[in-house]
Amino acid sequence: MKYLAATVQFEPEMFAKQRNVDALSRLVEEAAGAGARLIITPEMGLLGYCWRDREEVAPYVEQVPGSSTHHFAALAAKLNCYIVIGLAEEDSRNGLYYNTAVLIGPKGYLGKHRKSHPYIAEPKWAASGDSGHQVFETSLGRLALLICMDIHFLETARLVALQGADVICHLSNWLAERAPAPYWISRARENGCYLIESNRWGLERGVQFSGGSCVIEPDGRIQASRDNGDGIVLGEIDTDSVTGPLATERRPELYHELLHQTYAWNPLDFFRLYGYQPLPEGKTSTVAVSQYSPSDNVDANLTQCLTFIAQAKDAELVVFPELALTGLDASVNSAIPLDHHVFETLRRAAQQYRQYYVVGFAEQAEGKRYNAAALIGSQGVIEVYRKIHLSDSDRRWASPGARWVSCDLPLGRLGILIGHDADFPEAGRILALRGCDLIACPAAVPGPFHCAHPGTSIPLSAPIPTDADDHHWHHYRIRGGENNCYFAFANVHMPEAGLPGLSGIFGPDTFRFPRQETLLTNATGLVTLKIDTSNLTSSYPTNVVRRKDLVAMRLPHHYRNLLDQEVLE
Repeated sequence: MKYLAATVQFEPEMFAKQRNVDALSRLVEEAAGAGARLIITPEMGLLGYCWRDREEVAPYVEQVPGSSTHHFAALAAKLNCYIVIGLAEEDSRNGLYYNTAVLIGPKGYLGKHRKSHPYIAEPKWAASGDSGHQVFETSLGRLALLICMDIHFLETARLVALQGADVICHLSNWLAERAPAPYWISRARENGCYLIESNRWGLERGVQFSGGSCVIEPDGRIQASRDNGDGIVLGEIDTDSVTGPLATERRPELYHELLHQTYAWNPLDFFRLYGYQPLPEGKTSTVAVSQYSPSDNVDANLTQCLTFIAQAKDAELVVFPELALTGLDASVNSAIPLDHHVFETLRRAAQQYRQYYVVGFAEQAEGKRYNAAALIGSQGVIEVYRKIHLSDSDRRWASPGARWVSCDLPLGRLGILIGHDADFPEAGRILALRGCDLIACPAAVPGPFHCAHPGTSIPLSAPIPTDADDHHWHHYRIRGGENNCYFAFANVHMPEAGLPGLSGIFGPDTFRFPRQETLLTNATGLVTLKIDTSNLTSSYPTNVVRRKDLVAMRLPHHYRNLLDQEVLE
């Protein structure tokens, strides 16, 4: 099914609810007049956003359904369309207030979503939403509603995608970066569904909002967007192009840790409890990732690895690409056991340079083959991780792994993923919940997984960049920020096979500018980044990789359905 959708970008005015309702109504009529059947308006679009407390917002809250719902229901019936509005809701049972999105169709009120993960100021007046994360069946397909901060948490979009959402309607008051924001793009791509973003713009009580309202394709491509100003953005929805969240490739039997609330307590106390696996002390160190195209000759690949090792002599950890030792094409025939001579050679190099290595290879073990990565130090092979989420090409020769791997090194707690694993947001989250400071990801993943930004005219506060950026969105950068981990991504560069490289080391803080990262745009090479995993305090960590703000704000009582074994047909 194909139809036109529209996102409305709008600057509401505080203390002027009727003015906002009238202005939004005109924009909805404009969108419907252009042929839109689904029209999304911004978070709190009827009221403005920066409310100080319950007393201040109290004159403007309403029940759902209520007066605004009735108004837009009449408009939806007149225009024969679906409309999503954002408002402050009062619960008639207990007087609690919620930041709420309401879905209205041609036949009236259909349902609502109460923002489940409130942003920094909202808890002064709003309760955390209790409506869960649901999908609404409509004549336009399955629609889901999420509100702004909700989408920072990979679990929310995943929950609705697993229910078969064709479109995520995302209402926001996004700030502090250029938009379309990378998080929006990654949530569409990793869940294989459309994301329609309605963001406000303008300045309110000193807060500058980012605009950038857009329609995002299931592959992450920005179909249409606008930078600033009131107006509409039209995009075509084709529900036949929705691929979903690779549900048959998920491994929910291995996802139980997603329901753990590791960071509800001081992580320094939590991880040292009962004397079991306290977090390593951590320190400042240098990490490197390499990028090249491995051949089918193990010794030639080893020579290439040793060349990079010599170049990275000041690094404590070097991460090599997926199947770096055995090659991509010959993996079936060239799988090697752990007693192969290459591992002894790498052990000697680790001893000489006082380094650790994470290197991909096809492993022969116990009569099976695995797409694996070895962690090697001066003592030899310390740990082997076997890829859990297999790609189509992997399944032709490899058995899946069944165990997550994390290991303590002098530089901090290290977790390992391989390539396609990182397309599943659950994987990085589990390693973060284990307290990992750094995730090493040998990869051979195809592109595109990045896009440029032409620059914005919105006057974002320094040091937030506003100029053009060729790598504004990099999907695997998100894996670092959403988990407050460093993410070392070593990707194969083999353009003829659709493998673009673009390896990098990405920092743990999404909104830190200039970005704490390094990116490799050449065909072959090595880049390094200095990282800091120290606690910086003796009582409670002030370092984001140890404190993990976003991880601490998770609400895992909402997330149980992430463990469901059944796949929606």
